[in-house]
Amino acid sequence: MKWEELTDGQKQEVQRQLDIISRGVVEIIPEEELKQKLAKSVVTGEPLRVKLGMDPSAPDLHLGHTVVLQKLRQFQELGHQVQLIIGDFTGRIGDPTGKSETRKQLTEEDVKRNAETYQKQIYKILDPEKTKVYYNSEWLAPMSFADVVNLSAKVTVARMLERDDFTKRYQSGQPISIHEFFYPLMQGMDSVALKTDIELGGTDQKFNLLMGRTLQKEYGVDTQITITMPLIEGLDGVQKMSKSLGNYIGIDEEPNEIYGKSMSIPDELMMKYYSLATDLDNEALKALEEGLKDGSVHPRDAKMRLAHTFVRMYHGVEAADAAQQHFVTVFQQRALPDDIQEYQIPAEELDQGAIRLIRLLTLLGFASSNGEARRSIQQGAVKWNEHKITDVNADITPQEGDIIQVGKRKFAKLKLS
Repeated sequence: MKWEELTDGQKQEVQRQLDIISRGVVEIIPEEELKQKLAKSVVTGEPLRVKLGMDPSAPDLHLGHTVVLQKLRQFQELGHQVQLIIGDFTGRIGDPTGKSETRKQLTEEDVKRNAETYQKQIYKILDPEKTKVYYNSEWLAPMSFADVVNLSAKVTVARMLERDDFTKRYQSGQPISIHEFFYPLMQGMDSVALKTDIELGGTDQKFNLLMGRTLQKEYGVDTQITITMPLIEGLDGVQKMSKSLGNYIGIDEEPNEIYGKSMSIPDELMMKYYSLATDLDNEALKALEEGLKDGSVHPRDAKMRLAHTFVRMYHGVEAADAAQQHFVTVFQQRALPDDIQEYQIPAEELDQGAIRLIRLLTLLGFASSNGEARRSIQQGAVKWNEHKITDVNADITPQEGDIIQVGKRKFAKLKLS
C-alpha cells in the first residue's frame, strides 16, 4: 500500500495509530514497514496480528510484566488482534536470556498451573474478546526430528553467539546446553505458525524477536515488525523490577499494599511508570508532565494519583478510594487504620501466656522466615501498641486487642483463644 494512494483521512488515522504505538517504545524494527502495515489495515479494515509470548515460569505478574501488556491493550483499542502465546512447550526449557547458567526445566504440571494464573491476571489488562490464546505445543510438539534438523540448519552457531549472554558464558567457560540454542528458534517458529504481523517484548528479548523475522523470511511468510519496550526499574530505582529482588509491585497484591508501595516510587521515575504501566492517554500524560514542570501539580499529588490509578486498574475505583483514605489516615495523619485485621493466637503457641516476637511475626505472615523477622526487628520496623521493639529475643505477653505493626503497611489486632 503506497502512502500517496491514501486519502488525507486515512493518512491521519495511520499517523494517529503510529503516535499511540510509539509511546514509550525503545525500538520499532523497521518503522517504515510498521507504517505500511498500518496503512493496509486502515484501508482494508483487517486488524493486525500482534503477538506476545509468555513462558509461565512464575505464577504472579508485577508491574514490570505489564509494560508490554499495556502496549498490547493500546493495540486492541486501535482495533487490532492480540496473539497471546502461552509457552507450554518452550516453558519446559526456559528462556536463557540474561542467565549465567542453564535454567531448570519446568514440569508439565508447573507450566499448566502457572499458565492458568497468568490468564486470570492478564485479563485485568487485556480485552478477552480481542485476545486469542495459543499454546505453542500445538505446532512445536508434532515436529519430527527431521523438521528440527531442517530448522536448525537455517541459523549458524556464529549467529547464536551474537547473543550477549551466550557470548559471556562461552568466553567464561560456563556451559551452554544445545537445547538452549533452540529456544529462540522455537519462539521464532511461533511467529511462522501464526503469521504474526507485530511482536512485542522487552529490550532483553531483541535477539529472540528478530529471530521471528529471520524464520518467517526463511519459511516464506510476511515478516513481522519487532517492537521492544524498556525494562522498568523497581522501587529501589536502580535494578529492574523483580520479585527475587523484592523491589516489585504485584498486580494481585492487596489494595493497601499496592498503594503504599506506589508511594515509595522514586520521584524521578514517576512519569516513566505513568507512561509505561498505566492506562492514561497521551493527552492526560502531557498535561500531567507540564503541570509537574511548571509547578501547578505537586509531586506528592501526582504520586498519589499514580498510586490510586494502579489500585483502580487492578481492584476497581472503590478499592482505590479506600486505599487512598487508608494511606492518608495512617501515614499523613499518623493514625491507626480503622479496619485492622484481627488474628487469633492459637493457645498451643503460648508458653505461660507469652510468645517469642519472631515467632509471632511469622505466624502473622508479616515475615516469610525467622531471618526476615529478625531483620525487621533490628531495623526498628516493629511496633507493639505503637511502641518500637528492637530486641530480637523479646518475648511478648499479648493481651486482647493489642496492636502489632510492621513497617508502614502491616497491622494486626490480636485475639486470644
